[in-house]
Amino acid sequence: MRFSLSPHKNRLAAATLLGASILTSAGVASALPASAYCADAIPTSASPAVAGLAPASLDVPAGLSAPTGLKASSPTPKPDSDVPLLKGSTKASYFWDDASGRAGDTGLPASGKPMQKGMIASPSWPLFTEGYIIYKGKKAPFFVGDRGPGTPSSSGIMIDIDAKTFADLTGGTFNSNTLAVEGNGGLGHIDVQYVVTKWGDGVGKKNYPMAFSTGAWSRKDNNPATPPKVDVVND
Repeated sequence: MRFSLSPHKNRLAAATLLGASILTSAGVASALPASAYCADAIPTSASPAVAGLAPASLDVPAGLSAPTGLKASSPTPKPDSDVPLLKGSTKASYFWDDASGRAGDTGLPASGKPMQKGMIASPSWPLFTEGYIIYKGKKAPFFVGDRGPGTPSSSGIMIDIDAKTFADLTGGTFNSNTLAVEGNGGLGHIDVQYVVTKWGDGVGKKNYPMAFSTGAWSRKDNNPATPPKVDVVND
């Protein structure tokens, strides 16, 4: 049935019907016809206060229909620091620049940070860009702390991984005397996947890596790559 009472009386009548429908007394419940608990009991124009009398978790007695218009809240994606901003693959080499002048060392890293595990050199990404590398199922986090490779980047080698991480990924060991990676079958270059999760704030290309010779590392980029689509998994 539909109400033709005033808004105030409509609200009171709706509350009475909804309250009565959940009483456990068989005598009281039987006094209400099934139609008394239908969607028509609450006008579609009723105020939020009226509609809110029947929460989504309300147990509806057998034989009665639940009010319409109740919507479950949309699932909200969980914050994730690993949300990708850029994904790709490239060939990577390794380095260890500790300003000792050994094994092609070119001096301290451009970021001013000391050489350390987890640092990579990029020919074009902004310094302090963050992400991770994947090689044969192994995942290693990184931050851009130096510039490079130089000339090799023109041949498609777009990432220099720190020697200690390179050793971990390839099953070798880092020789602190020679700054070389040993015991990995002579691997000096590997094909890796990379995922960028945070762009650095300074100059540099916020997109697929470019050769050092292009000078992309020296220019401010205000138009970063469009992040790839991510499938949201709801609990």
